[in-house]
Amino acid sequence: MKSKHFRKRFLTTLLIIIILLIVFIELMPIIVVFMNSFKRDIDIWARGPFYFSFNFDSYKSVLSNRDFLLSLRNSIIVAVVSTVISIIVGAMASYGITRYVFRSKKLIAYSFLIFRMVPQISLVIPLFMMFNQFQLRDTLTGIILSHMSFNIPYVVWLLLPFFAAIPRDFEEAARIDGASEGGVFWRIFLPLVGPGIVVSAIFCFLMSWNEFLYALILSSTNARTAPVAVNGLLGQYAPKWGQLSAAGTIMLIPVLIITITLQKYIIKGLSAGGIKG
Repeated sequence: MKSKHFRKRFLTTLLIIIILLIVFIELMPIIVVFMNSFKRDIDIWARGPFYFSFNFDSYKSVLSNRDFLLSLRNSIIVAVVSTVISIIVGAMASYGITRYVFRSKKLIAYSFLIFRMVPQISLVIPLFMMFNQFQLRDTLTGIILSHMSFNIPYVVWLLLPFFAAIPRDFEEAARIDGASEGGVFWRIFLPLVGPGIVVSAIFCFLMSWNEFLYALILSSTNARTAPVAVNGLLGQYAPKWGQLSAAGTIMLIPVLIITITLQKYIIKGLSAGGIKG
């Protein structure tokens, strides 16, 4: 009996240690970036990553950099607009796949998944040529469309179990009351899949906010987003480590706010989708 109790305590302690170790490894880069954002470049090189000092010169340089502020504004516009459009289009597609009976329904559903699995590097050159032909290169419209190409398939597949779990009694009752197809979707189904919508919106925003490859290839100056601007701080001859860390810390702020404030909705939405699906 004692041996069994000891084994249980040992495994619990070992599991806690492993979890803490994983958390430490995941948080270490963020801690180092945050600490380096308050240092001079010479201190970062000479005194190592764990030396800490309060020096706001890097933040002053970054926040007075007009190009970085413009790219930050572009990132906000692109992330918000692409997220909203992707949620609307993806929710409609997911609703149609789950609630209507038609041929090749599974084929269409899996085509979204296959498209999501295609590496971005394989699509960026065709997108570059197409956007260049239609004069969408280096425009916010072009960046938004490119981000929708990977956000919409994600929304479709994330919302499939949510729509599939809703009993048909709801739509039958709505149609008996005279609701149109649009009314059934907007007034009945969309509120019922609210947790899934929240989770989809959060992840779409984060994926768009952090996206680098499309923004790098499809923009030059006018539509440059924050990740590309941060990459530009590497400099031609020597990286500006303090400014890089300060800009990275600024970019982390929306991510941390969203993750911390909406954590319970993320867990609730993902668990609800997993159970109902």
